[in-house]
Amino acid sequence: MTKHNIAISVGDLNGVGIEIALKAHEEVSKLCNPIYCISSEMLSQATKLLHAKTPNDINLHPVNGEFNIEAGKVSSASGKYSYDSFMSGIKLCEDKKADAVVTMPIHKEAWMLAGLEYKGHTDLLRQYFDRDAIMMLGCEKMFVALFTEHIPLKEVAASIQYVKLKQFFIDLHNSIGDAKVAVLGLNPHAGDNGVLGNEELRITKAIKSANKKLGFEQFIGPIVPDVAFTPHARKNYKYFVAMYHDQGLAPLKALYFDESINVSLNLPIIRTSVDHGTAFDIAYKGEAKTLSYINAVKSAISFI
Repeated sequence: MTKHNIAISVGDLNGVGIEIALKAHEEVSKLCNPIYCISSEMLSQATKLLHAKTPNDINLHPVNGEFNIEAGKVSSASGKYSYDSFMSGIKLCEDKKADAVVTMPIHKEAWMLAGLEYKGHTDLLRQYFDRDAIMMLGCEKMFVALFTEHIPLKEVAASIQYVKLKQFFIDLHNSIGDAKVAVLGLNPHAGDNGVLGNEELRITKAIKSANKKLGFEQFIGPIVPDVAFTPHARKNYKYFVAMYHDQGLAPLKALYFDESINVSLNLPIIRTSVDHGTAFDIAYKGEAKTLSYINAVKSAISFI
């Protein structure tokens, strides 16, 4: 069977991304044809810091820009390079030279220092393609889709609007199919029928309207958040919708930190990612784990 071409965006070179890519190269090459979006000069610099060798069979898609890698340091140069690497991966997909892009972690502060307006990969994809991209994280055992992502907690309640939430459910259905989805409430006890907040009224309205449009009861809830991820609940659901970032990702990472991935849904290209950050504290120390990255590659292939 012909292997798919997968663009690999190398992320922030001051972090663990390139170490993970090199460690997993042999295994990933059995799954696909990885195309690394990095120049030979920057790769050579990274391998020297890692005391590693560049694989003979490595396929590079050069990215312009050269700077001195400084392990664990936030810098505008590394931020800009990680952005350029990602844009190169997107372009390879648009030009049909790659079937998907898998991303290593970027550092949001480094992007800010580089003058980039985006809050992360998903925000960039949303604006670039003018599509309401959905951020979903997880693994084969459990996935969590986030209704709101990287916004202050104080803004979450006002962001829960009926029309937007209903469309979110429809878009999620179009991406994952007919699987049952548990939708979390926002407030403690899912509002206790309005005693602890009325956001659940809008959530309930959106659930009912989306299910009516789909013709079956796919979205269930709002579920009381503090029991949504118990072993009993997870027997009944593989997919969850969280109203805000930490509501969904704190339990996910407590349960499946090493194996989880990030996938961007509702887009014209396939993009998956590791579900962890740049890990500056262990950069170039040989301690980075590869499981999330390998799972991200496998997931990208499954979506093709």
